[in-house]
Amino acid sequence: MKELDKKICEEVLLVDNILKAEDFVRLRIETGFAEVPVDHARKALQNGLINVSAIYNGELVGMGRLVGDGAMYWYLQEIIILPQFQRKGIGTMIVNHLVDYAKANSMTGKFTTVGGVSAKGKEPFYEKMGFDIIANGLYKIIEIE
Repeated sequence: MKELDKKICEEVLLVDNILKAEDFVRLRIETGFAEVPVDHARKALQNGLINVSAIYNGELVGMGRLVGDGAMYWYLQEIIILPQFQRKGIGTMIVNHLVDYAKANSMTGKFTTVGGVSAKGKEPFYEKMGFDIIANGLYKIIEIE
């Protein structure tokens, strides 16, 4: 990681459950995802388990969501980083944060499963983090200590 990227990553704050529906939609649009109505985004945020916002110098630069049953099955959704902030370690921070949440809240005992769907071409990002890529998405079995 370049020194400037490391410095940016060190200054990013991850904040849980502050994401506004309007910002959720804006990040989707700015990164090439399909636009969704704000009301749909609001409902999705309400029904998710946790969402995390990446804040750099007071600006929202990324987000991620974790959905699922809150006990056994966890799914990463919308791991989104603004293009100018990609490849700086922020996505890794977000995924690790959400996986840690799943581990801390799992009720399965020795392991839990985190799955998701990768945007086309982003599969290597998840593979580097230990996820297996399968025909319809990705998953990782996580041991609980």
